[in-house]
Amino acid sequence: METMPDALKADHLCVLIHGLWGNPSHLDYIASALRDRYGGDDLYILCPKTNSGNYTYDGIELGGERIVHEVEETLESLAERGQKITKISVIGYSLGGLLARYAIGLLNARGWLDKLEPMNFTTFATPHVGVRAPLKGYKDQIFNVLGPRTISASGRQMWLIDSFRDTGRPLLGVLADPESIFITGLKKFRQRSVYANIVNDRSVLFYTSGLSKVDPFQDLEDVNINYVKGYEDVIIDPDLHVLPLVERTHGSATARFWKKIKSVTLWIPLSLLLIILVPLASTFFLINAGIQTCRSSKRIRLHEVGKNGERFGRYRVPVLLQGAQHVVEQAFENVNTIQEPAYLSNSDTEVSDAAPEKSRSSFSKSAQNDADVESSSARRSSTEVSTHSPKLALTHEQFGIIDSLNAVGIRKYPVHIQKHYHSHAAIIVRDEKDGFREGKIVMKHWLDNEFVL
Repeated sequence: METMPDALKADHLCVLIHGLWGNPSHLDYIASALRDRYGGDDLYILCPKTNSGNYTYDGIELGGERIVHEVEETLESLAERGQKITKISVIGYSLGGLLARYAIGLLNARGWLDKLEPMNFTTFATPHVGVRAPLKGYKDQIFNVLGPRTISASGRQMWLIDSFRDTGRPLLGVLADPESIFITGLKKFRQRSVYANIVNDRSVLFYTSGLSKVDPFQDLEDVNINYVKGYEDVIIDPDLHVLPLVERTHGSATARFWKKIKSVTLWIPLSLLLIILVPLASTFFLINAGIQTCRSSKRIRLHEVGKNGERFGRYRVPVLLQGAQHVVEQAFENVNTIQEPAYLSNSDTEVSDAAPEKSRSSFSKSAQNDADVESSSARRSSTEVSTHSPKLALTHEQFGIIDSLNAVGIRKYPVHIQKHYHSHAAIIVRDEKDGFREGKIVMKHWLDNEFVL
């Protein structure tokens, strides 16, 4: 397990979970920011390492079990040396946020969230609603059909084409079921928040990391962004994303014409470069993806039937509450964004809102009951945005996931990173690059406003 040097008297365990193809070093800045703010006397930081690199191919279920195993090993080790942990926080980045939610469900089923005080749950640029492109037509076929078949189990789960155990539903749908161990565990955390990039995130679009049915930031020239005071130009107000547009002149027709010509001209060399490089890169990627998928499938089989199967079998608990009540008694133990998203027509929107289909109805009526107690600020934000933005062409299952997670009560912060084209990495300062410095503002806002000790 990957741990940071902490003092023996720290009583708060903070678990940091990296994303797809990642490793614990990607979270170095988050860990250092936490230590600088609180020190080792108060916080013990654990960065699980058993999902490093291509091991993230192996699926959210298997990855979540690995994380819980490391957490339990850590708690046992600390207890043996006289260090008592009384609080726990779980922080996820990218795919790590989905792994975090699965791990929280297992920790909940195994009694840990009753024994420890659940404090903070936060995700950064996490595809909570999957990574299926909200597109219609041939683009949908290319991306949404090819994509999930290149990352083994994790790919199928993030594109929602898997069937989780005997539920007949995608794992992400089960993760968001109000009657599951995952949602009941999530509700126990004192602080719940997500940070979502609005631009330049080629891995995770705003709708999925920000739990939104619309994208009010699709054309930034048409919105007047409302930033949080003190964190201007980076953190957007979670309750009121945009302000009324200030009337501005658009210049003469000639000026607009030359601006468009300049834009097209800039794309010509890039397009030529892509024509040359994309086929080569795609060939390499697909070959490597095939190899890694085969290796992942082998690891999954060994996990199920080998020694790992014996070790991890105790984590195969019932995920719906009806079958999970006895568990505590038994054991206490990331091409998408270069495409324009499609939107639903008025008739499609009506169908989606009614959503009588099986996938939508799989979410319990309690999701609606929970939605009734959702904070007024969250409802206000949703209303203000949806009246100005068309609804994205998501699936009924995806709409259900959004509704269920929003009903939990999660603070949602849109993030506007402008100094680097790779905002997916910049949001957590994945490397010490000058262009990533806006991510430090994200971390400061999180520590100032969301993370509690």
